[in-house]
Amino acid sequence: MELYGAALRMGCFDWDLDTGLMRMDATAHEVFDVRPDEYDGRPDSLAARVPTAEAHRLDQIVSHALKDGSATYGAYFRVRCRSGTLRWTHTNGCIRRDATGRPRRIVGIVRDATRELGDSPPAVRERVDEEAERRRRTSIVQGTTAALAHARTVQDVIDVLKDTHGLAHLGASNLVMGLVEAGRIRLVAEGPVGSFVPGTRVTRIDEEYPMSEVVRTLAPRYIESAEDFADSYPLLWPHITDLGITSAAYLPLIAQARPIGALGLLYQDKTGFTVEERNVLVALGSSIAQSLQRAMFYEQEKDLAQGLQQAMLPRTIPGVPGAEIAVRYRSAALGRDIGGDWYDVIPLPGGRVGAVIGDVQGHDTHAAAVMGQLRIVLRAYATEGHTPAAVMARASVFLHELDTERFATCLYAEADLATGVVQFVRAGHLDPLLKLTDGSCRRVPVDGGLPLGLSAEFGRLAYPVTSLELEPGQTLLLCTDGLVEVPGADLDDGMRALSELAASGPRDLSKLADRLCGIVDGRGGDDDAALLLLRRRMTDAPRPGGRLQQHVAPSDPEALAEARHMIRAAVRAWGAGERADEIELVADEMITNALMHTDGSAIVTLRVLSGPDRRLRVDVEDSSSALPCRREAGEDGVSGRGLLLVDRLADVWGVDARGGGKCVWCEFIVSASNGRA
Repeated sequence: MELYGAALRMGCFDWDLDTGLMRMDATAHEVFDVRPDEYDGRPDSLAARVPTAEAHRLDQIVSHALKDGSATYGAYFRVRCRSGTLRWTHTNGCIRRDATGRPRRIVGIVRDATRELGDSPPAVRERVDEEAERRRRTSIVQGTTAALAHARTVQDVIDVLKDTHGLAHLGASNLVMGLVEAGRIRLVAEGPVGSFVPGTRVTRIDEEYPMSEVVRTLAPRYIESAEDFADSYPLLWPHITDLGITSAAYLPLIAQARPIGALGLLYQDKTGFTVEERNVLVALGSSIAQSLQRAMFYEQEKDLAQGLQQAMLPRTIPGVPGAEIAVRYRSAALGRDIGGDWYDVIPLPGGRVGAVIGDVQGHDTHAAAVMGQLRIVLRAYATEGHTPAAVMARASVFLHELDTERFATCLYAEADLATGVVQFVRAGHLDPLLKLTDGSCRRVPVDGGLPLGLSAEFGRLAYPVTSLELEPGQTLLLCTDGLVEVPGADLDDGMRALSELAASGPRDLSKLADRLCGIVDGRGGDDDAALLLLRRRMTDAPRPGGRLQQHVAPSDPEALAEARHMIRAAVRAWGAGERADEIELVADEMITNALMHTDGSAIVTLRVLSGPDRRLRVDVEDSSSALPCRREAGEDGVSGRGLLLVDRLADVWGVDARGGGKCVWCEFIVSASNGRA
């Protein structure tokens, strides 16, 4: 319908801001030149009648009035009729607010302003056009710059430009963007949907396309008209004739004096470019180029950091008989920093396994390098046969002697999967969690020492050991604070929330790990997170019986002290407290004899035997085949009473040949009512 010669028409509208629906009367439909069946009550339905630049300018005017408390607004804008011609339209709106000042409705009028401006002197129309153009140029710079300020990755930049509102900010109806890669231009964005030209996904820089030209020349190319487009680029023009393009601007995206890409803006309602428009487009291209380069640097550094982090972590987790294991690592959601979080699983002799979780202070490549070294030395100390306490102490000394000021928190658990006995050593880290077979989950309090590095600096290397019996089907949960720590929240609350999530989680260990890490994926954050789950298998698991082992070198008084500590802790944990002094004294004598009368080390093993009588057995193995002999000690003798003590205090003892060496053993009957293995 063409209304240029018609009488002045004025329609009404009622816009419900809560639902977004805008009702219009029949005259308003005529002003916009839309049929009732073409309008569904949403302002977006008028996009075919209101040019992109005009719609964006009108949105800016309405948004400003809503935000600054205005009661009314008014604006001239142009409507595209079905014939393709543009005509001036005017709208007035009255904003209705509730008691709090919040805008709820807009009621107003929309009228044909063609005669009004047509009968005025040319200066009036020019002032309206100039004001509209000024607003549009301002919105181009402000809108696009504001959107790009939040772009962190290349895809973020692309999303800003591909979005419909992004096109409005740019004042164009279509866009294309390509990145320079190895002498070619790879198309990474086009919009709206349907504007892609087949065969241009990857093009050479020497081809006759406008993007190739601006990359070669490093100068923008302004195509003033459809005829100019057709004459200059005959290969491209036939593919875009259906888009109704009347002009275009192609901009090189230059960063640090080199082209990184090209941007093409295509217009449907303008021809030619003024000097001011060209300046705005050049500034806009520079802003986009800087955002793209920043995003590229971000992605490169993040990829490098994540690659380094992953290289430092175990590539695979070994299969451990008698256990199910699941591990997860989540990098920080924000920033390109790399963390020092790590996990490790260490198979050990005798059906044992070591589980490590730790976190090096800091978020940079240095933290990752320290983490990698710590992981290696912890694995080495554990596989050498050192006790959990010795592993932690030696790792602390190692970190202290490195040329670094970093410290690390760590939790090391050594589990005997045959008996279920787990020994924990904690260096400033979070306590572990234990998920029981009934589905409940609780925190396991573990005595702790100072973080690695600090304990060596302050001379506090005696890490206490906490023992626990892991029943078949029970699951240990070890994690770093990135999994539970939320800014502004208490760490204990985070641990409780993690316990509740684990309790309600699936039984499948891999799915449980995914669910627990889902809280990190959901909330994001600036800290990494590592998780290790270890479950003792239900099938073919023997009855828990308690078994601990310690290697004691002849010239290592620290290992001897740790063996004594292990014995004391085990006797208490296994409910043999009434005979604790006897067991400790006999075991100490047996170890001392092995060290004094042989040239090698001793291996001490404690275990609980089930049967008619519940017994605690101590084995001390050495590499000498010479059997021990009882000697009578004189009145003033300081030796010769070792086997006498063993004979008097133990319920039974003996000696067994073991290959090239022997095993001296003894057993103590302990009450089953005082505890269980």
